This record gives sequence, C-alpha cells and structure tokens, in this order.
Amino acid sequence: MEVKICGLSNTESVERCVELGADYCGFILNYPKSHRFIQLDKAKELTNIEKKNTKYVGVLVNPKIEELEKFSKLNIDYFQIYGKFNEEFYYNIKKRFNKKLILAIQVKNEKDVFNYKQLEKVADIILWDSSGFELSLKWNFDWIKPIQSNAAKMIAGDINVDTLKKIFNYADIVDVSGALETNKVKDISKIKNFISSLKKLNNEN
Repeated sequence: MEVKICGLSNTESVERCVELGADYCGFILNYPKSHRFIQLDKAKELTNIEKKNTKYVGVLVNPKIEELEKFSKLNIDYFQIYGKFNEEFYYNIKKRFNKKLILAIQVKNEKDVFNYKQLEKVADIILWDSSGFELSLKWNFDWIKPIQSNAAKMIAGDINVDTLKKIFNYADIVDVSGALETNKVKDISKIKNFISSLKKLNNEN
C-alpha cells in the first residue's frame, strides 16, 4: 500500500515527507475554507522542493478551466479533483495539461461508492473520501471491499495508524491528513510514525 500525505503547507513538512518516502504529497490549491489551503506563491515554493520518488498532487474543488490552466504550471504530477464533471471534461484536462487524474467520490452512503463506474475509464486513481472536504469524517470502509477496478483505489476519511490494518487489503493507496496534525499543523513525529507503521505492514504482507 502506498501513502499520500495531504494538506502540506510548509517547507519542513514537505521535505520530511519526501525524505521519509511518502509516495504522494498533496497541496490544497483552491479551497480557502480549509486551514490547509495555500496561496499560489507558496504552492510554487513547495512544489519546487526536490521530490525524488514522491509525486506531487494539486487538490482542487470544482475547478474552473482558468484555475487548471494556472495550476498546471506548478511542478505537480496529478490533479486531484472534487466535483461532478462529465467524462469528456476529464479527458480534455488530461490531454491539455498533461497531468494524471485522481478523481474523488464523496461517500455518504453505500450506494455512493458505486459512482466509480462513471470515472474508472478516465481516472488514473479513484479516491473514495468522506463528504466532509476539509473535515476528516468517518465512513464505512467495508463498502469498497468488493470493488474491482482498473484504476488504482485510494481511501481517505478519518484514517490513522489504528485503521491501517483494517483497510490494508481494501485499497492501493491511503490518503491521510488530519491524523497527522497537532493544532491544525502537520506534526513531523506523527508523519514519521504513520509512514513507519505502513512500511512495517507492507513488509509483513
């Protein structure tokens, strides 16, 4: 299982995530309601940090084409998109901006998880997340256990070290944010502990 650390907002946390071997680092680019939101100048600074084997992800909520155009110039590998758009829109984004796509499904009930069928042809990664945007809300991860998809499966929503074992066989990637913060700021010791725990699980399985 791979790990994405999301909502990074300062140099130290990005550098440490890269050093510790995080597979993905996420940056909140257009959602000011989140305390993890960063301005464009800060995004430029953070995404220019040498990423080695880490992929950088620009996280966007209901993005407009003008925003995608602006953010495509950042040193990022993926757009992670929340919102409802048609397949043609996503194909055009991939072609026009040469970015891979993480497409998010917000899960309120069990039937929501099956919305992936509308996305799997165009998504590189499908993210099943809670309905809380900046809030790490719980939902029943068992709902995606039987799903088979050609796209990689990512899970988010109130994930911490204790839930890793439960979801290990459900998804290819785990997306974590709030559990790695102290007073709404990324905590390096928590990041280190989480990545270490995941590496241990990977070695055991």
